[in-house]
Amino acid sequence: MFVNRLSIVAGIVAGCCLTVSGMAQGKQLTAEDYARAEKFMAYNVNSLVYHGVARPTWMGDGRFWYRDNGPDGVTFIVVDPVKGTKTPAFDQAKLAAALTSATDGKMKADAQHLVISEIEFSNGGKTVVVGNGSRKFRCDLSGAGVCTEVIAAGAKAGNTGHGDLSPDKTKAAFIRDWNLWVRDVATGKETQLTTDGVKDYGYATDNAGWQMSDNAIVLWSPDGKKIATFQQDQRKTGEMYMVPVTNGHPELKAWKYPLVGDKDVTMIERVIIDVDKAKVIRLKMAPDQHRSTICDDVSCRGGSGWDDVQWSADGKTLAFVSTSRDHKQERMRIADVASGDVLDVMGEKAAKFFESGNDKVNWKYLSKTKELLWFSERDGWGQMYLYDAENGSLKNQITHGEGNVTQVLHVDEAARKIYFLGVGKETGRDPYFSHFYSIGFNGKDMKLLTPENADHAVTMSEDGKYFVDVYSTATEPQTAVVRDDSGKVVVDVAKQDISKLVAAGWVPPVPIVVKARDGKTDLYGYMFKPTNFDASKKYPTVNSVYPGPQTGSCGGRGFQAAHRDWQSLAELGFVVVCIDGMGTPFRSKAFHEFYFGDLGDNTIPDQVSGMKDLAAKYPWIDLDKVGMYGHSGGGNATAAAMFHFPDFFKVGIAESGNHDQRDYEDDWAEKWNGLLVKNADGTTNYDSQANQYVAKNLKGHLLLAHGSMDNNVPMNNTLLVVDALIKANKDFDLLIIPNVAHGYAEASQYMTRRRWDYFVKNLAGNVPPYEYEMKSYAAAMTAMRSGPSDGDDVDLDQ
Repeated sequence: MFVNRLSIVAGIVAGCCLTVSGMAQGKQLTAEDYARAEKFMAYNVNSLVYHGVARPTWMGDGRFWYRDNGPDGVTFIVVDPVKGTKTPAFDQAKLAAALTSATDGKMKADAQHLVISEIEFSNGGKTVVVGNGSRKFRCDLSGAGVCTEVIAAGAKAGNTGHGDLSPDKTKAAFIRDWNLWVRDVATGKETQLTTDGVKDYGYATDNAGWQMSDNAIVLWSPDGKKIATFQQDQRKTGEMYMVPVTNGHPELKAWKYPLVGDKDVTMIERVIIDVDKAKVIRLKMAPDQHRSTICDDVSCRGGSGWDDVQWSADGKTLAFVSTSRDHKQERMRIADVASGDVLDVMGEKAAKFFESGNDKVNWKYLSKTKELLWFSERDGWGQMYLYDAENGSLKNQITHGEGNVTQVLHVDEAARKIYFLGVGKETGRDPYFSHFYSIGFNGKDMKLLTPENADHAVTMSEDGKYFVDVYSTATEPQTAVVRDDSGKVVVDVAKQDISKLVAAGWVPPVPIVVKARDGKTDLYGYMFKPTNFDASKKYPTVNSVYPGPQTGSCGGRGFQAAHRDWQSLAELGFVVVCIDGMGTPFRSKAFHEFYFGDLGDNTIPDQVSGMKDLAAKYPWIDLDKVGMYGHSGGGNATAAAMFHFPDFFKVGIAESGNHDQRDYEDDWAEKWNGLLVKNADGTTNYDSQANQYVAKNLKGHLLLAHGSMDNNVPMNNTLLVVDALIKANKDFDLLIIPNVAHGYAEASQYMTRRRWDYFVKNLAGNVPPYEYEMKSYAAAMTAMRSGPSDGDDVDLDQ
């Protein structure tokens, strides 16, 4: 048979440019393209930023210290606001040599890369105590330098956690075998304070739901003679089960994990413990819900203190707030420590949910004057109020007007003045910029203490006389100063140097303002474009989402060298956006509670509206190629977007999503969606938020990812959606990462690469490089810990 060879060649040429589906294939991306993108990840760019001030720490002598990250490493600096001086904290070479010697060379301390999280001076500054969270040393640097290790509060075998120190740091409380103990720090002598703690009915435990801390939740009295805590009852609480991936018989992991709608959930029975007598005084009240006024755990600080509980100055009374299961009813109570009698002082009921601030409890018990400072959003904004603590009567409202009090950082009882962070109070500025104010208890003389048009991170001294002010924006680096309580600058501390970052090709994100679904409300966010941006091209757009309600998509408004992987993803040929939609915090009460009771909303209509706004303004945004991704609540939102708006969102990556809140820890959803209501016809008020019910609507490309040992959002959440997609005969992609929890740990780099590949292939229509190998997780973590991130652990997944 005669065959036209020219036709064969033509067919081969044509075939090379078609995908299996017949779609025209785009360009082949190379490993060099991905390397250029990876260059903008935090672990590569943070080290290019010098002289930032992260988490300045005030000391007992009225000075503070911070880490200065410079080109040659870390220098520890001490600032004295009274003298107006800034000096090195100590001879780092001498300290490093002394630490190395103290550990017989096992801990080879590098003078320029010391990992220190605690510094205290004594003996006229000649002796310093340094620690890194796990080990602590007392070092005499007056001569050649000698360090001696201090026995850690929780170092002796058999106890759980690190121990919670008393105010004078002579005793440490810890949990052993479900009971509370104390250890004398100097001698190591241990005393058992409670004896009736048993499994699932233990004292001070912090292990309800997704929280699995081993630390004790306690609050020491000012004199260190008493401890406020609780006996936590989980005996009737339901369990969650997981098994690891093993080559053999797996070990079942089971723990108490109450779910939405459960009849029996974790409860607490409040107690006072006399430390010297090892005597337990039970408060005379019914068990309380395992709830907080701000977060979805009874302690929002993970065993470091206890939110919503405050001692009187004389240690004779204890003030606390009881929160109802649905977070709508708050009751302010004061207990007599000696008798256990409890007085109901006042309360507040919210129609949807109550919060006492943003990431910090803002009420304060003023025992000396028998008054109470109270936070409320009853007038539509976060305001402070003054109450009589004896009869619960309102004395006066303190703050007024638009904008929120977010965090009360200091109360000067003698001067009757409050110092607080606020947002939205300065007209014409980004409403998410945080500023610092003072105001009298009487509501008069409110003063702006941080005038710069920027986001201000404030750390106030314990006596309230000075505060460190680190201000910046997403586009302008940090300036750090010390101000006195009138706002006057007394020390210029540091200016962040980003010249090396800029030289490496970094460009700032573009702040954006778009309209919400109502066409009226302004929404704020950021846009990231490729550094080689070409306005004559069309760019597919990726929306990185977190729906709230407890936080938003974009995070803080201060300067960052990297915002997750957004700039890196943009480098691969995308425009990446984040938009804080309605239903997220820091705006008005009405804005925050916008989709209360309908968690399936997920702010997605606002994301759609905002992206259409951007496309109308910027013709280089291609609305025919829109993708979305998110983690946890963002994973839930991504799947919801793909199912509810299948013609708008073409590609989605849903990581570790809580796709049905009925399979998630009880506290979070019951606050934002209300208690579970089952109707006579079998439907519930939670049906609209369950992604598996609408999975049949999928049209585009969806990648679902989850860790198999996720103790926060159990993997069942994703498998519910998988089951629904299979039954609906839908194509999708699934990535289960064995033996990782809510963060992906060593698989983080792999997940990031797979995320990039998925958008490059399915949204941009290009071909990713084959199995590009990113920087190892270990190397990335080392870079993050040693860079300007101040040495704390970080999660590369987020």
